[in-house]
Amino acid sequence: MLIHALCDYYDILAKEGKVLPEGYSSVKIHYLISLTEDGRMDRIINHQDTVQVPSGKKMKKKEVPKDLRMPKRTEKSGIDANIAEHRPLYIFGLNLDKDILTPDDRTSKAKKSHQAFVEANLDFIEGLHSPLIDAFRAFLMNWEPEDETENLWLLGLGKNYGKSGYAFCLSGHPECLLHEEKEFKEKWEQWYQDKKAKEKDSHIAQDAISGEQTSIARIHNKIKGVYGGLATGSVLVGFNNPSENSYGNEQSYNSNISETAMNKYTEALNYLLSSDRHKVLLDDMTVVFWAMDTGEACENLLMDILLGQSDKMKAEQTERMLAKLFQDAGKGTVGGERLTLDGIDENVDFYMMGLKPNSSRLSLKFLVRKKYADILWNIARFQNDLQMGKEFHSVSIMRIKRELLSQKSKNEKVNPALLSSLMESMINGTRLPVSLMENVLRRVKADPGDQKVNAVRAGIIKAWINRASKKEELKVALDRENYRPAYLCGRLFAVLEKIQQEASGNSLNRTIKDGYFASASARPSVVFPKLIRLSQYHLNKVKSPVYFNKLTGEIIGHLDGGFPDTLFLKEQGEFIVGYYQQYQSFFEKKNKEEDKNGSEQPV
Repeated sequence: MLIHALCDYYDILAKEGKVLPEGYSSVKIHYLISLTEDGRMDRIINHQDTVQVPSGKKMKKKEVPKDLRMPKRTEKSGIDANIAEHRPLYIFGLNLDKDILTPDDRTSKAKKSHQAFVEANLDFIEGLHSPLIDAFRAFLMNWEPEDETENLWLLGLGKNYGKSGYAFCLSGHPECLLHEEKEFKEKWEQWYQDKKAKEKDSHIAQDAISGEQTSIARIHNKIKGVYGGLATGSVLVGFNNPSENSYGNEQSYNSNISETAMNKYTEALNYLLSSDRHKVLLDDMTVVFWAMDTGEACENLLMDILLGQSDKMKAEQTERMLAKLFQDAGKGTVGGERLTLDGIDENVDFYMMGLKPNSSRLSLKFLVRKKYADILWNIARFQNDLQMGKEFHSVSIMRIKRELLSQKSKNEKVNPALLSSLMESMINGTRLPVSLMENVLRRVKADPGDQKVNAVRAGIIKAWINRASKKEELKVALDRENYRPAYLCGRLFAVLEKIQQEASGNSLNRTIKDGYFASASARPSVVFPKLIRLSQYHLNKVKSPVYFNKLTGEIIGHLDGGFPDTLFLKEQGEFIVGYYQQYQSFFEKKNKEEDKNGSEQPV
């Protein structure tokens, strides 16, 4: 499904001219090698663009290389020269070692690389003529690495020499590049097709994507842009071990993916990974997503939801749309009238996948395919489950991730398996992973007092419990009719903490939450008798002893006079939500009924 979808997406991109045609690669070029008509290098021209990038609170200038379309680059690890080479070791045959240029190294790689470059390119340009091609031919024939160890143009590049890309131009005409010469391009395209025709006779089988009898790709192009992957790229499909082979097939002949399909899916995936609007980094996992259309409205909206939107107007617009979406809860579908953002087709197919590098290959952590309207609907339901107040506030996946980490540790990361399970649950509308609940409970117990419980953590717990039971066990606000022991214990803990704070005039650095919250949420029968005795000393110092005494007695009365011995995972979550909702209720204004009855309640 994934390879087929990427091939289809390539066709969409090709119609828009957003992907490279077959036989070409995108290469980052930093400098131009200016050649005189007799093939001498008369200068090195900086071919980079200057852009403004943020640096703290200010902007600074930075040079970035230009992406040029050049003849397809080799992906082999050994010595293998490109036509119109861009790598300095091949072009110049020199290593830069401690600011010294030298053709010598232990394996003679510089010498062999330059020789391969010269032979391959002389053979390729045979019969071709133009001022620039003739200058390039002269350069190939006359450049001697041993005589260029003190070349001022190369030494002037410093450390940039070895990590830069190069292209050839004629002196005085930096706009005319070698690989863009008409004769050169025509020869390359014919040469590439001839090479493909020869390869077609090597291994013919039925393509798993198109079903046609055609040439099968032996090695697949590398995928770049996945966080943590190799700088040279990693393969998505690869067979390197004899145990993975079947019926005598070697390497990717086992996959039965044609050369055409291989080029399409790798080009489409590299395009997606090169765009910041099609991917999200969640710790070690790269999440890639795309809609089967030519626009990016779907991707932009999903990016806003996943990462949170810094633009206030867009954030408010996204929240309004999500709030409207889950007003259709009774229908179970999303109508077009709810998709209020321009350019969104609710019926378009939408794909999302998680990638993580594994040695030299990529590991597919999850793959989702749905109609975009269904994804929006499930996201809206998920956001609805997370709400802990009357006003709607969307919670990004990145915010959820932050709540699973300690604020003290800078190197801590969330397990990619948990993140992928969370993404799948959100997109598919299924129950949330158990590990999510375990992580939130651990953070609530481990973090200091003020950081223990907030709206996001309480919302995650509420969503997990409600989805696990497939009904609304926990409501958005305080539920005075919820008589489950764990929920009541959480409410009681909030009341006892508030009594302590009121008695001290809110001047305490540590409250019972710092010392007893973790144990009270796990073993209530051991902790609460002691906390209740302690609260009796504080009641005489509060402004509203009658209100607190009445509220405490009401909660304990529903517990039937006894506290649970042990609270397990789900019950500990109920405890935390009960605590959060009861504590937040102390900051709400008096309602009209309480004003009429004249009951005492702290504001």
